[in-house]
Amino acid sequence: MRNGLTIGLVVPTAADEVPPEGPIMYPGVRFIARSARVHDLTPGGYDPGWDAIFPAVDYLVAQGVDAVTVAGTSLTFYRGPQAHQDLLAQLRRRTGLPVSTMSQSILDGLGAVGAKRIAVATAYTDVVNRRLKELLAAAGFDVQALACFNIVEFAGPHKKTPADIIALAEEAAAAAPGAEAILISCGGLHTLDVTRPLEAKFGIPVVSSATAVFWAAMRLVGDSGHVPGYGQLFERSGPAVH
Repeated sequence: MRNGLTIGLVVPTAADEVPPEGPIMYPGVRFIARSARVHDLTPGGYDPGWDAIFPAVDYLVAQGVDAVTVAGTSLTFYRGPQAHQDLLAQLRRRTGLPVSTMSQSILDGLGAVGAKRIAVATAYTDVVNRRLKELLAAAGFDVQALACFNIVEFAGPHKKTPADIIALAEEAAAAAPGAEAILISCGGLHTLDVTRPLEAKFGIPVVSSATAVFWAAMRLVGDSGHVPGYGQLFERSGPAVH
């Protein structure tokens, strides 16, 4: 079923490059990326990316994609929960296609693993973390602890190693003994190699922006998103909800 699918991604990077996680996890699916460049991880740095979302979406629709998702977690939540919901509604009206965002993907992922109380690890500074907490609270999630890298530079998250990300997530999880899941927020934090070690250590699922966005995109087109080897979210996934 996966062969022949085409999924469009609006990406916050300067180039029209598909993040590596999707083709690795879902070979046979065609991913097309269009840039909506974010300058840095601050509200002012996100503004140019926000303004570029709809032109990028129009480009992707013209390529004949089956669904569209907007990557960049903080890009899609930095204006608050209502603005995120409005963005999704506008995307649906404009495209007539199944749509999602990276922010919606992490919310859907946390819901799929049955978590309400969460430990959170992010790339962001406090001003961005506050907006993330607002998004999570509006969706009914309780942030019991949050640890962050405090990064402003756009390329900064890409420089973090799996060991760095594991250590930060461990810090958050250790401070939240009642957490039912770990959330790693920021698509620039590459997490293919960190999910299973964290799940093995803490015994709870891990949901991360970089991988959940592709899981949710697959579900937009009627696929379960199931794939072995990348953690509980992907291994427990049942039928698509869209």
